[in-house]
Amino acid sequence: MLPTFLPFPPPLRARIKEGGSTATIPPSRPSPTEREEVQETLSLAARAPHWRTDFPINWEEDHDVTRREFVSFLTLISGALLLGTSLVGLRECWRRWHPIHPAAARIAQVREVPVGGVQLFHYPTVNDPCLLVRLSTDRFVAYSQKCTHLSCPVVYRTADQEMHCPCHHGRFAVEDGRVLAGPPQRPLPRIILTRNNEEIWATGVEI
Repeated sequence: MLPTFLPFPPPLRARIKEGGSTATIPPSRPSPTEREEVQETLSLAARAPHWRTDFPINWEEDHDVTRREFVSFLTLISGALLLGTSLVGLRECWRRWHPIHPAAARIAQVREVPVGGVQLFHYPTVNDPCLLVRLSTDRFVAYSQKCTHLSCPVVYRTADQEMHCPCHHGRFAVEDGRVLAGPPQRPLPRIILTRNNEEIWATGVEI
């Protein structure tokens, strides 16, 4: 409960004796501005909840902390993206410096892939997705599905006769995997194919 007090002091009268006579000094009255300030203070005190008094909060400092946390979060995300990109680049460089000589693997039957068709397979490991494309009756090509920019999965566009990366719009020629447009700087790794009667075999990787 708020303490009870009077906004204005009670009238005071002072008597001054000078030469046997008594003079009365009228009390001073507050100005309209002072009266409004006191009324506003009383109104705010009556409306303020008790928790503001018991648990005061410095809103300015709280906003400063929030801004610092936001900047820290952005810095952390940027660092994580930079680290991930660097690791992908190092992995690709390692694979270029250390050529892969995997065992041959059968990846499809000739009849399974129509002309202009595409088939997904994994080579040389289950973690390496690749695309087999049949360009004509007797011609097959295959490439790693991982874009050489940031390893996004590429897709084959039949109408354009191109391998396309939807992440950053990288484009590769389907004939040899060379870069046609976009941010990639290196061609797609090519899978060496061998046809044995009606079977298509993968026998190596050209990086």
